[in-house]
Amino acid sequence: MQNGLKNKVVVITGASSGIGKATAELLAAGGAKVVIGARRADRLQNLAAAIQSYGGQVAWRETDVTNREDLQKLVALAIDRFEGLDVMVNNAGIAQLSKMEDLDIEGWQQMIDVNIKGTLYGIAAALPQFKKQGSGHIINIISTAGIAIVPAMGVYAGTKNAVRTISEALRQESDGRWRVTGISPGYVQSEFVSNIRNEAIREASQEKADQISIPADSIAQAVAYAVSQPGNVDIGDIVIRPSVQG
Repeated sequence: MQNGLKNKVVVITGASSGIGKATAELLAAGGAKVVIGARRADRLQNLAAAIQSYGGQVAWRETDVTNREDLQKLVALAIDRFEGLDVMVNNAGIAQLSKMEDLDIEGWQQMIDVNIKGTLYGIAAALPQFKKQGSGHIINIISTAGIAIVPAMGVYAGTKNAVRTISEALRQESDGRWRVTGISPGYVQSEFVSNIRNEAIREASQEKADQISIPADSIAQAVAYAVSQPGNVDIGDIVIRPSVQG
């Protein structure tokens, strides 16, 4: 796997914690050149220092995926620093879970902005370089929430299923010019649940997460697997969940 990662230039959003952080660490250890973005600059700086301490190649930039220009600048950093872009990992995501009747419209807008628009902005930032090169790889981190629909997750699941549809359309349109992979994690050890504003749902979700979550590195391994395949092999959809998750 490591030979397939060596010298690949990989941009990762939402890289300050959880899946994004684990992915940056794993890919850099395998010889990839990682460009990490997130809103928390202090965490990015610490992560970059850790990667550099073992000889990894890394660049970072404070990034808000709801700002299209931020994604453009993150990709530009990859091209300027490492002279290209091989993989765009759209990992940043957010969940505000509530019943539809609660009318958490602010939460709906937040999920649409981060989960859908943020992913589209990442795709839009990467595609011009991929078209220029004639190659590239988009990896979208989706969710099992879009596969199994349950109460309080309607809008969140809707945003993730939108990304699933966008991913498949992008794959079909590529005609072999770029690869597209969708990875759908279940419960993962991260700060994801702690950001839910609805206290009752947050506590219930956290209790379940504490019981069954798998390490973020499990998802990072899937990213590494997809990236390391030969150029003519496209890993389409991967679902990774705890073995006890319903």
